[in-house]
Amino acid sequence: MLPPEERLVRAQLDRYIGDQLYWVLHAPRQTGKTTFLQSWMRKINAEGAAVACYVSVERCQQFPDASDAIPMICESILSYARSFLPGDLVPALPEATQGSMLDRILTDWSAMVAPKPLVVLFDEVDVLQDQALVSFLRQLRGGFARRGVGQFPVSVALVGMRDLRDYLIKSKDGVALSPGSPFNIKQDSASLSNFTLPDVQALIAQHTGETGQLFSGEAVQAVYDLTRGQPWLVNALLQKCVWQLRTHGEAVEIGHVREAKEMLIQERAVHLDSLAERLRDGRVKQIVQSILIGESDPNLAEGDDFRLTLDLGLVGIENGIIGIANPIYRETVARILSYGMQMAIPAPEFRWKKDDGTMDLDALLHEFQDFWAQHSEIWEIKADYTEAFPHLLLMAFLQRIANGGGRIEREYAAGRGRVDIAIQYGGVWSIIEIKLVSRAGRERTVAQGLEQITRYRDLIDRGAASYLVVFDRTDAGRARTWEERLSWDVMDAPGGKVAVVGC
Repeated sequence: MLPPEERLVRAQLDRYIGDQLYWVLHAPRQTGKTTFLQSWMRKINAEGAAVACYVSVERCQQFPDASDAIPMICESILSYARSFLPGDLVPALPEATQGSMLDRILTDWSAMVAPKPLVVLFDEVDVLQDQALVSFLRQLRGGFARRGVGQFPVSVALVGMRDLRDYLIKSKDGVALSPGSPFNIKQDSASLSNFTLPDVQALIAQHTGETGQLFSGEAVQAVYDLTRGQPWLVNALLQKCVWQLRTHGEAVEIGHVREAKEMLIQERAVHLDSLAERLRDGRVKQIVQSILIGESDPNLAEGDDFRLTLDLGLVGIENGIIGIANPIYRETVARILSYGMQMAIPAPEFRWKKDDGTMDLDALLHEFQDFWAQHSEIWEIKADYTEAFPHLLLMAFLQRIANGGGRIEREYAAGRGRVDIAIQYGGVWSIIEIKLVSRAGRERTVAQGLEQITRYRDLIDRGAASYLVVFDRTDAGRARTWEERLSWDVMDAPGGKVAVVGC
């Protein structure tokens, strides 16, 4: 157990009650928000200077009408108060219309706990929609001016996945928030960070101390590298290693971690499966597709769509580069988006494996060229991520072959202008780089690709067979015949030859 309080970013817990502040806590799902809130509630109540209560409003999801949602919020207050507080501190359900019902119960509750101040921690607030959200915020805002002991909660936390300031403007019917608004709190908008490498090491050390189970240093580093410290992924990966993959007395090694990663992705656990739903959202699609194709877009990091993907924890910024938040998500996104294509690709009847058991990528990519010529124009019409369609179809083709016997590593991020794929099959690495012909023309695109694939090959295996797959989707390229578009040239590049595969 790692205390979530230590991962709070921009939080001022010592001020929120004393200075009577209303504040926001936002972080992606399953990062420890609820654990923190309930832990802090218990700490406040144990110290005795105030009365605090955690309240989840998740039951109001899919109820956009205030007439439905506000009574449900009040019922949630009663339910959680009964769970966490003595009976004499549990308010009664007021007789009031939905337009004042929340105000009334919070006022009555504050009077009931006096002479102590009341602190309310509302969780899952971002499930509230439309008029339900507007009414909720208006009633909180209406009581804010008279907040105080016996009058109204002195401090309220609004907690969810998103920085709720994006929603709070709705409480004023779209009018920008004034300096005096209780929700003009950007400076007090807190978040929960992911685990750091020392956090992961500390978590594993606790397990080792209790059970004697050892982890190699490489395995610990791999857990962090694959998850970037996302708390749910860290725990899920470690559970796979400890519960399913190790034999009695055996230390957990890096191979176990990699196998656990593959199991997580293939099983599509609830946390990962929720990514599939997010990827259908048009706002998320716009950002993810730009990342997939490596687009250089100066406007990508602006606007609500990008902030949404950040708040969801799907996208991150590392060393100034926008990309999918961690390697497990990156692999999951690629597989989710290419899964339908993969299932529609027939089982290979051609020879794609060499006599020594390694992959024959020359044969495989020649076969892909034929497949591209036969199916791409029809399949593209049905594609959802149309700009990334070539990348996804080639990845589906490779995954169809490699499943069960190989390992695929993918690198893609905004601004890279390419997707890098490393395939290990039969103990041998091969490198594939995917590029779209840019406005600079095919010749310049190939020249850039040769430079880029050389750098990537140096990171993976300098002796790896390397392929640069170039898709020409320009108007000029589409006007050419298939005989002209499909090409195969072996070109010199620093560190060794590269097959340039034209599609």
